[in-house]
Amino acid sequence: MKLNYYLVALLFLFSLGMSAQESVGPTSTGMLQGPTYVPSLAEQMRNGSFVPAEDNSNDKGHPKRRLGNRVVPGKGTPETFVDPKVALQENTELRRNRAPLLTFETTTSAATPSDPTGAVGPNHYVAAWNTSFRIFDKSGNPLTNAASLATLFPGNAIGDPIVFYDAAADRFVITEFDSSPNGFNVAVCQGPDPVNDGWYIYTTGFGTGSFPDYTKFSVWADTYMVTANIGSSNRVFAIERNEMLNGDPSQFVALPLPGLVTSGFYSPQAFHTTGASLAPDGTPAPIVYLQDDAWAGVSDDHLKIWNATIDWVTPSNSSMSSAQIIDASDNLTDFISVFDGGSFSNLDQPGGPDIDAMQATIMNQAQYRRFGTHNSVVFNFVVDVVPAAGQGANEKAGIRWYELRQTADGQPWTIFQEGTYTSPTGNKDAFAGSMAMNANGDIGMGYTTVSDTEMIAIQYTGRLAGDPLDVMTIAEDLIGQSVANNTNLRYADYTHLTVDPSDNTFWHVSEYFNPNRRDIVGHFQLTPPGPDDIGVTAITAPVDGGTYTSNEDITVTISNFGSNDITNPDVQYTIDAGAPVIEAYSGTITAGTSETFTFAPQADLSSNGTFEIEAKTNLTGDTNTNNDATMITVTGTLGVNDVPVSDAKLIVTTLPNNQFDISMKTGFDQIMSISVYNSLGQVVAFNNLQKDGDGYNYHLDMSYAAAGVYLVKMGDERTGTFQTSKIIVK
Repeated sequence: MKLNYYLVALLFLFSLGMSAQESVGPTSTGMLQGPTYVPSLAEQMRNGSFVPAEDNSNDKGHPKRRLGNRVVPGKGTPETFVDPKVALQENTELRRNRAPLLTFETTTSAATPSDPTGAVGPNHYVAAWNTSFRIFDKSGNPLTNAASLATLFPGNAIGDPIVFYDAAADRFVITEFDSSPNGFNVAVCQGPDPVNDGWYIYTTGFGTGSFPDYTKFSVWADTYMVTANIGSSNRVFAIERNEMLNGDPSQFVALPLPGLVTSGFYSPQAFHTTGASLAPDGTPAPIVYLQDDAWAGVSDDHLKIWNATIDWVTPSNSSMSSAQIIDASDNLTDFISVFDGGSFSNLDQPGGPDIDAMQATIMNQAQYRRFGTHNSVVFNFVVDVVPAAGQGANEKAGIRWYELRQTADGQPWTIFQEGTYTSPTGNKDAFAGSMAMNANGDIGMGYTTVSDTEMIAIQYTGRLAGDPLDVMTIAEDLIGQSVANNTNLRYADYTHLTVDPSDNTFWHVSEYFNPNRRDIVGHFQLTPPGPDDIGVTAITAPVDGGTYTSNEDITVTISNFGSNDITNPDVQYTIDAGAPVIEAYSGTITAGTSETFTFAPQADLSSNGTFEIEAKTNLTGDTNTNNDATMITVTGTLGVNDVPVSDAKLIVTTLPNNQFDISMKTGFDQIMSISVYNSLGQVVAFNNLQKDGDGYNYHLDMSYAAAGVYLVKMGDERTGTFQTSKIIVK
């Protein structure tokens, strides 16, 4: 009897093994009708149909991972496990990197969390969050007001947008989920300019059954792939890319993932093509998922990769393969991807609740790139880096990352390199990573750090293509430092790093607290410093808005980016592009450090107008002259004798929603100008004014602007005399 039982069990297992080798067909196919056509944002701002971003102050976010992350107590990799990749990383000599090329905030959000996402193209950066989005130039200047998703999807701004750039088509795509019925909405820009080109809009053309939480989109050959946390159905979706780009009705296919085991939270990633080189049409689209041996039904830590073959001629012939398994036999190192028994309150901060580590999740995105000899994909997820036995059992977050390669399209994937990254400074958690590979084969990674003594910070690291395998070799560098704690356990949900198609640099967006919840973008380059590389990184005096004299100090910060110490470098400043004032810094600036320097010759700013001040270094043999100079614009506080007419009076009236009425009553009757400057001295608004009655009047809309202090300047451009007032944007 016992023998018969074992034979039956064996036959059952054999039948499972046989079925696991078989591909499966679609669960559904259909057509996305439409699309509808939405005018460009520029046209909407002109004609008054533009829908501004909504007040999300009471938005607590959608219930990500509502199904939980279930683990079996006592099951899985033991807590005494010592990840050998951690020691390899910690013993790596790190290469110094330059500071970010640019940082800027995209929004201030009271929603919990802000769900940051964004992508860079040749001329634009498109950022999105919660229920809104905004378009910037690549200097971080906004080109539009903050827009509700209803600007693209009329009457619908339910949220969780995903932005991606389709490099092969030179188009931006913005998506959101929908709940009535459950599904996805997709906006495809009709051309390369997301400000001035219109949009093709596809709204909920296919149902997902359950609510499509935690959506991910990717570009693959002739297909846009979609994954979401949709519960027990555990499907992925394919949409006909070429038709969507042409603004034609588009087919869709839904496919299951055979052999999938989940922890209750479902987060596969379809490979996303980085760069303009697509896999040939018909090439199977890979989908990757991690499975942890702490879950029920999983015997060992491993990765699964399925291949979705999409047939757009006969969609019913589409299929999903059985999964390729990458485990210890393929040199995969064990990992602990769960924290606190699967709960969502994990990582200490100096105050407030513990933060959700976003465990058991391959983070956005799995980025794929084609090379002449191979194809690569990079991705990451958070792991619990547990100390060795006897050193305590406190959890610490690190980032397990992979580069997989295949020798040709359709071939199996193998581990080319595998690392576990931990923050090299302090006992900080590192999590919420996003990574990509540029055309040189360099890997950039943005991520978040936090500890019980250090608030949330947005950092980046990376490695160059020829560096030793399995480690990040670039020293940790800062994008943004929080000045307040997260008041909620939920954090970010999405972070998003993309590669600049113009120059192979990296753009990363994530969430920090300054002091409220904000999204910040960091643009960085993984370039080793040259031996002699120095520049002025800040002008700290004079301060904008002061009452200036004829003897004003010019104070600057000089930074040594290079690997050599530099002694007695020449530094100069100019006022309004005039004759340079040159002086030698006396002393040595050690490699990797900065020094403050005040010029002995002072500047005459007594006219109390607006001044453009540039400071730079003059080092013979400087290996990178692009970072030598810094420029600011400052405007002095004016007295009654400085205004165009002695009886002039500038009045600023603050209205709700960051609106301002500005007026100047005066007997002066020529054309006046009004300018608005941010704290960096950049002009964010300008207009010429005709006299209206007894003065000049202007309604200033600052609803699009980041929170902060701005300077309003109104006066006579011909004489260079103005009156100023500060305004506060909340």
